[in-house]
Amino acid sequence: MTKICITSSGPTLDSMVDPRFGRCAYFIIADPETYAFEAVSNEAAMASGGAGIRAAQTVASKDVDAVLTGSVGPNAFPALQDAGIKILSGVSGTVRTAIENYNKSGFQELTTPGPSNVGKGQGGPGRGLGMGYGYGMGMGRGMGRGGGGRGRRRGGRN
Repeated sequence: MTKICITSSGPTLDSMVDPRFGRCAYFIIADPETYAFEAVSNEAAMASGGAGIRAAQTVASKDVDAVLTGSVGPNAFPALQDAGIKILSGVSGTVRTAIENYNKSGFQELTTPGPSNVGKGQGGPGRGLGMGYGYGMGMGRGMGRGGGGRGRRRGGRN
């Protein structure tokens, strides 16, 4: 029996595929022929470090043949390869759609890892909301903790 793992944002076949491997919310372990599945919570998702390797160990313990995801980082990639698990990319939509596309051989096997920390939400300095530079919480938006009052204000006053 073939078993595949799809990275998911939720615990059902109608959940959206999560493009992140190490930090996805769930792994859906499915039989692509019968659509029977098990939802496994990704305990590594909130880890401060080593999420990719821990996630790879979880998936490898489920004896899957392939992982369907968007990106696998440089630490998880060799761990999955060493376990003999194919890594398939280009996955989007719902988990159900991903299984259907897998059955049609609709994915390309990854041969190199993607960037690390995809979607982790950590960013460097972000621009504040018009009041200087912030110490950002990621995504380049900052938290507005800059010097404030140094720039030109709206309304014509300096």
